[in-house]
Amino acid sequence: MRLVIARCSVDYAGRLTAHLPPAPRLILVKADGSVSIHADDRAYKPLNWMSPPCTLKEGTGEEEGVWTVVNKAGEKLIITMEEILHDSSHELGVDPGLIKDGVEAHLQELLADRIETLGEGYTLIRREYMTAIGPVDILCRDAEGQTVAVEIKRRGEIDGVEQLTRYLELLNRDPHLAPVRGIFAAQEIKPQARVLATDRGIGCQVLDYDALRGIEDDKLRLF
Repeated sequence: MRLVIARCSVDYAGRLTAHLPPAPRLILVKADGSVSIHADDRAYKPLNWMSPPCTLKEGTGEEEGVWTVVNKAGEKLIITMEEILHDSSHELGVDPGLIKDGVEAHLQELLADRIETLGEGYTLIRREYMTAIGPVDILCRDAEGQTVAVEIKRRGEIDGVEQLTRYLELLNRDPHLAPVRGIFAAQEIKPQARVLATDRGIGCQVLDYDALRGIEDDKLRLF
């Protein structure tokens, strides 16, 4: 991973146009080729970015200090450096991935074993369905045969919806699986996460851990 802190301006040219005036920013260039520009006023979401596959060209001569990032659709992200404050590269290696806590892992196992609780006619494809950006908790099919991706959390927050959205975007590129819809399942779903999920066409399902274990009523509350 390459980390560059620079005073720069950023222009996007594609389906729309966008401009970020000069300011100090963090630029991340990852091993997968993605480039993202960050400010210091948000937790994780970049100001602008280009997802892989894309190419980065650093200008020379009269174009020195100008980075041009182009994706396969021909969209461009042009970063004009006024002053580079820091530039370093680091080899991070292969990430082991997120290790779920005991409750989330058990919820996944229980729901996979009782997949019909998502709805009559549901069938399991597999748990931990691997994608290029990580494993989907559960991949299954509904009664109509449509593929359904399920993301399971103990507490459902916006980050989980964003994670499932990325999985869905990737899975829907696979002609053997598409169309793929999503279900965001958790013991508790925050109102903001529910609103975002609904806006993106993702279903929300509240999981009762004890019920899945057979301790109480074995129904899930569907909203």
